[in-house]
Amino acid sequence: MSEMGLVVVGAAGRMGQAILRTIAATNGVRIAGALDRKGSDHVGRDAGETAGLGPIGVPITDDPLPLFAKADGVIDFSAPAASVEYAGYAAQARIVHVIGTTGCSTDDDAAILAAARHAMIVKSGNMSLGVNLLAALVEQAARALPASDFDIEVLEMHHRHKVDAPSGTALLLGEAAAKGRDVALAEHSVRVRDGHTGARAAGTIGFATLRGGSVVGDHSVILAGTGERITLSHHAEDRAIFARGAVQAALWAREKKPGLYSMRDVLGLTR
Repeated sequence: MSEMGLVVVGAAGRMGQAILRTIAATNGVRIAGALDRKGSDHVGRDAGETAGLGPIGVPITDDPLPLFAKADGVIDFSAPAASVEYAGYAAQARIVHVIGTTGCSTDDDAAILAAARHAMIVKSGNMSLGVNLLAALVEQAARALPASDFDIEVLEMHHRHKVDAPSGTALLLGEAAAKGRDVALAEHSVRVRDGHTGARAAGTIGFATLRGGSVVGDHSVILAGTGERITLSHHAEDRAIFARGAVQAALWAREKKPGLYSMRDVLGLTR
C-alpha cells in the first residue's frame, strides 16, 4: 500500500510541529499538507523549516479545501469550531480525520458524529497510548470497587496557557470511571467546590484542576476508601507521545469503514 498522505492542522503550533516531526520519522506516512489559521505569519513558509526538519517543499496554507481533496487523512488538534468544520470537509472527501481537540460541546460532538457517516473519524481527549491504557484500568477499578466505599477524584495539571478545564483527558478518565460504575458522568460529576459545601455525596466523581508553568500534562485518578487509597497516574513529559498516538490512529483508521472511533478502539481495548 502507498504511503498515507496526512495533512497537519495547526502546523505552526507546538503540537503541529511535533506531529510534522513524527510523520517525517514514521514509515508508511508522509506530509501531504500543512494548515494554519487565517492571518498566521507562518502562511507561505515551508512546513519542514517551521518544524525544524529543513525544507520539504510543503508550504503552510490557510485554505483547507485543496489539502483535504488530495489527502488520505488529517490530524487535527485545533479548536472545537474548526474541528467541526474540518470533519465536514473530511466527510466530503471520505478520508480519515483524527481529532485531538478538547472542549467540544454536545452540539459539536453531534456534528462530528454526523460527519462520521462518511469519514473515518478517531476522536479522543488524549491521543497518548499510555493515557488510554490508564482509562481502561480506571474503568476496571471503578467497576471492581463499590461506590459506597470508594470515592473517585480526578486530578489534572497543565501549563499556564491551556484554555479549557477540566482537560479533555480528565473528562476521558471521568467517563471511564462512570462507565465502570454504569452511571452517567454528567449526573454524578462535581466540577467546583467553594465555600461551605457540606459532606461529599456518595457515588460522585470529583474533578480538581491545576494550571501553571510548562507542564505538558499530569493526570491522576484517586480511589479513596476508608483506610486505603489507590492512585492511578500518567505523566506526559513530551508532546511527541500525543503525536505518535495520532499518527498510529490515522494508519489504523485508514483500513476501517466510516464511523466514529476512539483511541481505545485503536488499541483494541473496547469491550
